[in-house]
Amino acid sequence: MRTVNAYAAPSATEPLVPTTIERRDVGPKDVLIAIRYAGICHSDIHTVRGDWGPITYPQVVGHEIVGEVVEVGPAVTKHAVGDRVGVGCMVNSCRECENCRAGMENYCLKGNTGTYAAVDRDGTITQGGYSTHVVVDEDFVLRVPAAIDYAAGAPLLCAGITTYSPLAHWNAGPGKRVAVVGMGGLGHMAVKIAAAMGAEVTVLSRTLAKKDDGLAFGATDYYATDDAATFEALKNRFDLIVNTVSAPLDLNQYLRLLRLDGTMVNVGAPPEPLPIQVFSLFNNRRSFAGSSIGSIAETQEMLDFCAEHGIAPETELIAADQINDAYERVLSSDVRYRFVIDTATL
Repeated sequence: MRTVNAYAAPSATEPLVPTTIERRDVGPKDVLIAIRYAGICHSDIHTVRGDWGPITYPQVVGHEIVGEVVEVGPAVTKHAVGDRVGVGCMVNSCRECENCRAGMENYCLKGNTGTYAAVDRDGTITQGGYSTHVVVDEDFVLRVPAAIDYAAGAPLLCAGITTYSPLAHWNAGPGKRVAVVGMGGLGHMAVKIAAAMGAEVTVLSRTLAKKDDGLAFGATDYYATDDAATFEALKNRFDLIVNTVSAPLDLNQYLRLLRLDGTMVNVGAPPEPLPIQVFSLFNNRRSFAGSSIGSIAETQEMLDFCAEHGIAPETELIAADQINDAYERVLSSDVRYRFVIDTATL
């Protein structure tokens, strides 16, 4: 076992604090990664505050991880010491179910092993990226292209793939009209990626406060959802709506914006149930769907796509002792658009 520095939540109500945690010995197919940067995702906050159910404390979160390989097991073939690598939202899966065999381990029927707050293969609780080192099976480690900036690249491992996956699956591209609901950590990535895919992109945000940013990131239109006229003006317009908001919305208003056979996909995960009137789906044969991260292969595809198109998240680099302040700023939407922790400060 290896003792490493980390920042952990001691309970659902207390601030995160510096601590140490144990990492397992490097096994035959394991990779030891020295973490350089870790992104802060809204999911981290939901998890440590118990919004999505009880967890075991103390808990280290963080599933947007980039760093370099410092040790490999004797059976490792995919990575070598010195490689630039990343780890996203999962670190294992059953490898045996129908979905895993199809290369969709993110939808493992037994539940993939999350990078944090999950039961690992040795029965321990996984601890995430707010730490200096992590040990991960090589099959769940990604190659980070040299064209991607180290610090800015960290949020791609969650925000990037969470938005890339539905855009790719529902064929965002030339001739398609895509709406992105919310202009936060996920939303700004959805805008950049959809625009790079060639889609016509519209941002639907509560106000016009971030309009200049949205247009700079590739959107062609930007509407305020606080204005009731927006929902009249945009009826029957979009082929795809990607909802990145982790708060309750009137879904029926948004569903009416879909064209024939259009789909609204939720990637935001509010803790409250979201009611839908089925009549909102009947007209135009609309669909409502959900999407959760992506497979390892698709995540690598996303990283390569972002490297090719020069796409990177907008980030604010912070020290570890600023994490609690950053959480409060995330909750008040006071970040443009993703905090990244410099793990050298742990």
